[in-house]
Amino acid sequence: MKSFIKSVAAAAVMGVAMASTAFAADPASCKAVKFADVGWTDIQVTTGATSVVLEALGYEPQVSTLSVPVTMASLKNKDIDVFLGNWMPSMTADIQAYLDDKSVEQVAANLEGAGYGLVVPQYVADAGVKSLADLGANKDKFGAKIFGIEAGNDGNRIIQTMIDDPKNNMKDFQLVESSEAGMLTEAEKAMKNNEWIIFLGWTPHPIMGEMKIAYLDGMGDSGFGAATVYTVARAGYTSECPNVGQLLKNLKFDLAMEGAMMDPVLKNGADPKETAKAWLKANPDVVKPWLQGVTTLDGGDAAAAVDAALKG
Repeated sequence: MKSFIKSVAAAAVMGVAMASTAFAADPASCKAVKFADVGWTDIQVTTGATSVVLEALGYEPQVSTLSVPVTMASLKNKDIDVFLGNWMPSMTADIQAYLDDKSVEQVAANLEGAGYGLVVPQYVADAGVKSLADLGANKDKFGAKIFGIEAGNDGNRIIQTMIDDPKNNMKDFQLVESSEAGMLTEAEKAMKNNEWIIFLGWTPHPIMGEMKIAYLDGMGDSGFGAATVYTVARAGYTSECPNVGQLLKNLKFDLAMEGAMMDPVLKNGADPKETAKAWLKANPDVVKPWLQGVTTLDGGDAAAAVDAALKG
């Protein structure tokens, strides 16, 4: 009888151990989640928000700042797992080869209703500059310059393609590559002095959202215009790490949310991740849909873990 009881007890212990293993959300190899961040404020805060949630779930997010081309190559080489900033259609040329060879997979759209393209101050648009076709005749008023952001950016590439295309009559224009902050400084200075300027604009963006600017028409099939932002991952990642994969599939942001998180980063130099965490603390219901079908790394209650982290 004692032998039988010992056998039952041993089986029970083994059953508990097996159950614990069975309910583990992801293998240990998935604990580190490697993100690419291309230095744009919107991607910094969305990556920050996602990192806050992953840390609460027991993961260890790691963020590397890379250019767009290096990001795509790093996803293919499996040096990076996830990128939350695939702006489409403007980044089609950056990602298409990787989608075609199936080394990168498009996980889900994480932002709808975005915008991307060349902008001018509203007073310039009111003076008659409303389209790409209007730039050539006014090059002297613009100082023959178009202000972009960092080298390697898809927007800069599109602008340079426009300059190089003879039909646009823009051969005398120079693309000025800088950074998001540097470009905005030039734009704010010009607009304060009522000067003419052309620069790369996008929505969501709290500073550009407050500027009186107009998007230029006549962009054709360049990729400028209405935009959707996608989450992309290295091939096979969401299968290897299905719990993180489910979170990535669930991630949805909106223009107001991103604008609110970006605001203190751009205006006060706040840390993007801490800003995202503060916003999530103030708006905890936003996270609930992200956690549908998701557990902690060890198979626990995701909602309870994130709630505790945000209250801590």
